[in-house]
Amino acid sequence: MGKTLQKIKVSKVNEMPKKLGKTVTIGSHEIALFHLANGEFRAIENRCPHKGGVLVEGIVSGDHVFCPMHDWKISVKNGEVQKPDNGCVKTFNVEIEDGNVYIVL
Repeated sequence: MGKTLQKIKVSKVNEMPKKLGKTVTIGSHEIALFHLANGEFRAIENRCPHKGGVLVEGIVSGDHVFCPMHDWKISVKNGEVQKPDNGCVKTFNVEIEDGNVYIVL
């Protein structure tokens, strides 16, 4: 039997400035929600796999966020760390509906 997905409203589109992030806590998940310059929204685990830096405090550039602790470059699309560093963070699906932002768990 498959797991039932939850769709949780976390913000309104007009409350999220572009190129900035917002911390969202859903149950045991601490999530970094980003509004990218191209208008897309992305959500990833809010901890860098290196030393646990808070990714929502990082600088967003294109499809990547730079960890504020040691400048690791992490894709907000697939959660992968750019080489030569290694690692990955969990990603979450984001849906926009009627001006609201939802994260799907």
